[in-house]
Amino acid sequence: MPETACTLYRKIVDQHTVKKIDDRTVLLFCDIHFANEYTSPQAFAGLRERGLPVFAPDAHLCVVDHIIPTHDESPRRIIDEASLIQAQTLEKNCQDFGIRAFYGADNPNQGIEHVVIEEQGLVRPGMVVICGDSHTTTHGALGALGFGIGTTEIEHILATSTLVYRLAKTMRITINGQVKKPATAKDLALFVLKNISARGALGAVVEYAGEAVRALSIEERMTLCNLTVEAGARGALIAPDEKALQWVFDHAAHLSDEEKLAMTSYASTLTTDDDAKFDQEVTLDATGLRPMVTWGTSPDQCAPFDEPVPAPESFATEVERTASQRAQHYQKVTPGVALKGLPIQHVFIGSCTNARLSDLMEAARILKGRHVAKGVRAQVVPGSMQVRAQAEAMGLDKIFKDAGFEWRKSGCSLCLAMNDDILEAGVRCASSTNRNFEGRQGRDSHTHLVSPQSAASSAVMGYLCDETALV
Repeated sequence: MPETACTLYRKIVDQHTVKKIDDRTVLLFCDIHFANEYTSPQAFAGLRERGLPVFAPDAHLCVVDHIIPTHDESPRRIIDEASLIQAQTLEKNCQDFGIRAFYGADNPNQGIEHVVIEEQGLVRPGMVVICGDSHTTTHGALGALGFGIGTTEIEHILATSTLVYRLAKTMRITINGQVKKPATAKDLALFVLKNISARGALGAVVEYAGEAVRALSIEERMTLCNLTVEAGARGALIAPDEKALQWVFDHAAHLSDEEKLAMTSYASTLTTDDDAKFDQEVTLDATGLRPMVTWGTSPDQCAPFDEPVPAPESFATEVERTASQRAQHYQKVTPGVALKGLPIQHVFIGSCTNARLSDLMEAARILKGRHVAKGVRAQVVPGSMQVRAQAEAMGLDKIFKDAGFEWRKSGCSLCLAMNDDILEAGVRCASSTNRNFEGRQGRDSHTHLVSPQSAASSAVMGYLCDETALV
């Protein structure tokens, strides 16, 4: 039963609890599940071995996104035989189990799963949204509880639409002040990670609150919630408001007026009660926030462009000192020296963090009338084929091409180098992605996480910088 005073997280969990297993574990009903070609095959194989059907085929969406190439030259997108088998396997699984929502390589709705499910209007306030990918936290931007699961759990979801779920801790991060240009939502997310650390939200579902959060657009909230998993969070939530409802109404055109009214009424209940208690509270101030760039190999190892890379001995614990020393050695950056001006050889704009239409519009704004610096290879990969089509209708593709960027098709691409988009050893990249781990974009490559605006600016200047360097 719900507590007298409830957090938004507990309200959603309580409303989706089929059965209480023990004080910390429930059987949780899941409204929608989406899957990719990489994490789902074993789950479908498990169903076959046990002779089980998919319980609710219409509650699943499957898309090819991780292994798919993004090149724009060949009429056949997937050339690699192993990758083609993975894509064909997902398609056959959908056919065999009655899942009609499958977006393969040549489907106009294909895209990165976290972008596609939102633009299809399938995520609604108060839902439980599941995927075999850690960045499912993205969907908290609409007031839905989204989190990643493993392959065994995917099998259970397919068979029952439920999940044995251990309750998370609760954490509220209140961000006061205003995010003012040239700072962006990506910079805000990195700022949060820098302040709470890569373990700062470990095992918790984070609820964001405060003036700075309310002022964000829905796509900006997606960026913030997406990166929250990099603090160890099990979920991220922002209470749904008129912006969230309007997003759903704009993207779920089939909804009737009666359904919209019911959704509006339900969303109004999805708030944390005034006297509800959180396991942890953090308050931050976004006033004076500046564009950020990562210097290390974890997203929380970041600083403003003109701030010196911290010396390892400046960290409080031995673990942090050792981690920073290893990261700086791998990245070949010097303590005490700011990253602004560090030469780069590659720029990537894409991923489920920053490849939506608004991200491309902002990057194009900076690139219009400018050109990529000599010696820099620059790529832009829209978050979905729909985003690509919308961008082309606005003429953004021409701006990118005229500036010297490669205009690509949709996919996870260089975010994780699980396809033919891979950096060579020694290449330094300004990237709008979510992870800068060792080798994430290619063995011995160097990834610096930045906003799309800073990525575009760095491409023009040929070194790490934000857009103030263009003035």
